[in-house]
Amino acid sequence: MDQLNQVVVALQGVLSGKILVVLLVGTGIWFTIKLRGVQFVQFGRSLKAVFGNIKLNGEKAGKDGMSSFQSLTTAIAAQVGTGNLAGAATAMVMGGPGAIFWMWVSAIFGMATIFVEASLAQKYKTVDDAGEVTGGPVYYIRAAYKGTFGKVLAAIFAILITLALGFFGNMVQANSIGAAFKGAFGINPVYVGIVVAVLAGFIFLGGIGRIASVTEKLVPIMAVFYILGALVLIIMHAGEIPNVFRMIFVGAFNPEAALGGFAGVAVSKAIQFGVARGLFSNEAGMGSTPHAHAVAKVDHPCDQGLVAICSVFIDTIIILNLTAFAVMCTGQLKEVGQSLTAAELTQAAFVSGFGSFGAIFIAICMFFFAFSTIIGWYFFGEKNVRYLFGAKATKVYAALVVVFIVVGSAMKVELVWNLSDLFNSLMVIPNVLGLWALSNVAKDLYDDWKVKSPAKVK
Repeated sequence: MDQLNQVVVALQGVLSGKILVVLLVGTGIWFTIKLRGVQFVQFGRSLKAVFGNIKLNGEKAGKDGMSSFQSLTTAIAAQVGTGNLAGAATAMVMGGPGAIFWMWVSAIFGMATIFVEASLAQKYKTVDDAGEVTGGPVYYIRAAYKGTFGKVLAAIFAILITLALGFFGNMVQANSIGAAFKGAFGINPVYVGIVVAVLAGFIFLGGIGRIASVTEKLVPIMAVFYILGALVLIIMHAGEIPNVFRMIFVGAFNPEAALGGFAGVAVSKAIQFGVARGLFSNEAGMGSTPHAHAVAKVDHPCDQGLVAICSVFIDTIIILNLTAFAVMCTGQLKEVGQSLTAAELTQAAFVSGFGSFGAIFIAICMFFFAFSTIIGWYFFGEKNVRYLFGAKATKVYAALVVVFIVVGSAMKVELVWNLSDLFNSLMVIPNVLGLWALSNVAKDLYDDWKVKSPAKVK
């Protein structure tokens, strides 16, 4: 087991170190150029499409799909997870404060990538053997590469995402909830895991209708809860905000000068960890969120691409940034620096401002963020199980995920965690290959949408 774990860690190190950073950022730059800055030109309209259509109790989703807002909240449910509490802290611990600048850069280019992912997922969506609307990378990969190669590439993607998110990834999320509640309330993680599994199972068995109904309520509430708490903490230390910006911009190009205690952190590390944490948080280019965007009921594929742009903005520019500013404004990055793990560093920041309530606040946020991710990742995995084995296999899949949640909450097996990261990274490759091959299709879709320019997104 130890040898296998070492191999997995080594492979993941190679992938996440440079290959994926170049691959994902390069894809974002390519589509930014190809679509002439779609994320800038259409940003205002994206915000209007999302915030002008917020409904906590929208139309009931069914076999014909869900509303655009429900698709967005399902996507954000997966994007906004434990990484938003730990991801920014990880980036700063490993790459210094300047990593946040490069996190911004990754998000800006990621907006173009996710626009294309959502638009293509809409274009190539289909109806499965149970009569339910479905879509995602497996379908646009098959459209991009005809014949055996396309079938194999799509199958590889489907297997990787089901393992990475549906099974191993949800173990990680459940473990985060269990650990947070044990630290804040002293509750046995096994009991927490059982409660989470029961709640999750109830939602899973309700199908797309219940998933959409839960995410459209849960995501806005949890986002507002964390945003308000983080803002209060930051405002309490408002005098530090100018210095935070100084550390970020100086650290982006000279990490050692930004903050004492980060000697030896090179610019390359700031770029690597900032870009990686940003991209792995908002999932742009990874092929996960297109499953949610594919089932939106919209007039034109690019209607949902427009909405998807906002998901990256909410995840990385708003929520991930609030975590970064909270850690730096409270001085915890300088005080404890690299002596704490990422999650502990975020918790230390809130405890320093709110006392013991800070630990409770983070535990509650961890529950909402991780639980919403479990729902989103289950949904993504289910779509691929349907593709591989048909609709009848989904009940078996749901039962297995529930078991994995309980097991994951109770124990942390390093190999499982590392396999989740590795499969998460590997699934980027077939997805990006599909996006590149269909780049002209994406441009044609965007040009067609601009001409038709629908008045509103449903």
